[in-house]
Amino acid sequence: MAPGKVSKICCIGAGYVGGPTCAVIALKCPHITVTIVDVNQSRIDAWNDKDFKLPIYEPGLEDVVRGCRGRNLFFSTDVDKGIQEADLIFVSVNTPTKKSGVGAGFAADLNYVELATRRIAAVANSSKIVVEKSTVPCRTAESMRTILESNSKPNCRFDILSNPEFLAEGTAIGDLFKPDRVLIGSLQTPEGKAACDALTEVYANWVSKDRILTVGLWSSELSKLAANAMLAQRISSVNALSAICEATGANIDEVAHAVGFDSRVGPKFLKASVGFGGSCFQKDILNLVYLSESLHLPEVAAYWRQVVEMNEYQKRRFSKTVVDTLFNTITGKHIAVLGFAFKADTGDTRESASITLIRDFLNERANIKIYDPQVPHEQIWFDLAEACPNLPLESIKKSVTICPSALDACNQADALVIATEWKEFKEIDWEAVYTNMNKPAFVFDGRLILDVEKLKKIGFKVTVIGRGNVM
Repeated sequence: MAPGKVSKICCIGAGYVGGPTCAVIALKCPHITVTIVDVNQSRIDAWNDKDFKLPIYEPGLEDVVRGCRGRNLFFSTDVDKGIQEADLIFVSVNTPTKKSGVGAGFAADLNYVELATRRIAAVANSSKIVVEKSTVPCRTAESMRTILESNSKPNCRFDILSNPEFLAEGTAIGDLFKPDRVLIGSLQTPEGKAACDALTEVYANWVSKDRILTVGLWSSELSKLAANAMLAQRISSVNALSAICEATGANIDEVAHAVGFDSRVGPKFLKASVGFGGSCFQKDILNLVYLSESLHLPEVAAYWRQVVEMNEYQKRRFSKTVVDTLFNTITGKHIAVLGFAFKADTGDTRESASITLIRDFLNERANIKIYDPQVPHEQIWFDLAEACPNLPLESIKKSVTICPSALDACNQADALVIATEWKEFKEIDWEAVYTNMNKPAFVFDGRLILDVEKLKKIGFKVTVIGRGNVM
């Protein structure tokens, strides 16, 4: 590979980060061949689907893949071939929170990162730039370098970079087209800086160089955790304030709007809700908690742990509000849950607030009807089975129905819960919903998206998160 020139890229991992990111690189860099590899045959088959029924729902993604698949963008299960032919390799595999062993419940499980690293060392027969794309604990690159250097073939050199993603699901393609920043971390050696320059030139095909930040390797790794932790902290802060609003009669939307006008604070991530979800926030904060404890910083760990605890409290508080409002019991009652994805414009359900709410409703022996426009039914059943390990799936299915539309879910329901902010939920035929619900008809807005006065005029009893009834 000529210094500063990348002609072939391989991405190990065809998930929510690797797939969209490298598809955009292929679109913006037609002179670079991009191959995305994964051992999951069904996932690769979906990326190669002739009708473009991709494994990930993300607005704009299909157009990107249509623009370059088969030209300079390829999806394959031949991991070894992808590694051998690439100049630069993104490692974009899953790093879930450990479920057992040391650090269970907090530390990141780096098994897939290590397996990918060992695979690179085993099959690479030329020098490579290896890029951490997965969210990893600080100094993971050091472990990767040790594995690569201990197992590499003669005359094979590996330079490691950190290039964390800062994508928001639902807007990922727009984020990739016009990123706030691209962060690249490297060792501050001549070789490390040269590798950093090579990746910088890839992004510079469409990103202004003043948006490409180059920092030290460890700073880059920690920056991703820090960014997500501080965003989640804002959400937990406004959700904590929403509880005070409900107790005092204040309106959380008005409070957040006023606070957001302060230029030192700004308006983003000040929207109260039933709780944050997704693959990043909770996992990354717990990772930060574990890192702090490992570094013997218990006060720091306790500080960040409280962000997650507040998020769990918000979900519990909301489900309790539903029970309390429905005359202190929902046993045998029908609850419509609109939305199962953790946020609108994505099919991702990881850490979705809906899962917690439905689990709580099942524990109260309610009947639940679910509608979400994008989440596959099999994913809903999988998530509920995992959330309720003491209930056989057959028992869950006796109490839960997945519906084809919002109107179907609301039919004969005692209460309706807005759990995801899908645009279509604002535009429902609310007159028809009211006609077909049991009376009194209760609506619980966990996402602050409904026209409350309109619903009250129709006849609904409306409860909105962060708004109190105290005069």
